[in-house]
Amino acid sequence: MASGKKSNYYVNMKKAITYPEILSAIAKLITQKIEDENLDKVAGPALGAVPIATAVSLESDLPLLMIRKEQKGYGTSKLIEGDLDEGDEIVVVEDVTTSGGSLLKAIKAIQDNGGVVKKAISVVDRLEGAQETFEKEGVVFEPLISVDEFF
Repeated sequence: MASGKKSNYYVNMKKAITYPEILSAIAKLITQKIEDENLDKVAGPALGAVPIATAVSLESDLPLLMIRKEQKGYGTSKLIEGDLDEGDEIVVVEDVTTSGGSLLKAIKAIQDNGGVVKKAISVVDRLEGAQETFEKEGVVFEPLISVDEFF
């Protein structure tokens, strides 16, 4: 896992989101969860969440932000690709959450650059601490599904 933990199972959302019908269904479900909120942008951390965030952007008509794992040493050297304005209200999407650490880094990058993260949505939550991580940070977290629904 990204957290360094070992696991007896692997949730391969990256493979699932390579199928247009699955990616489209995910985008529709996420858009339904955010349609009554006054959001300015949708963001996704690299790599797995970028296709999801892109599909949600197309479905919801919200502009897209892509969050790098780290700044490039060349080109624009940006951590965030896309136009993030001070005070923009953002939904951040993720493919799979475990402890929430990777997604929290993306959220902190948005906050450090003037954005306001209103909600984090994960396609699959592994139920290994993400909910608690986001509660401590005051970020609303909603998974589409959790692993206990699989097993």
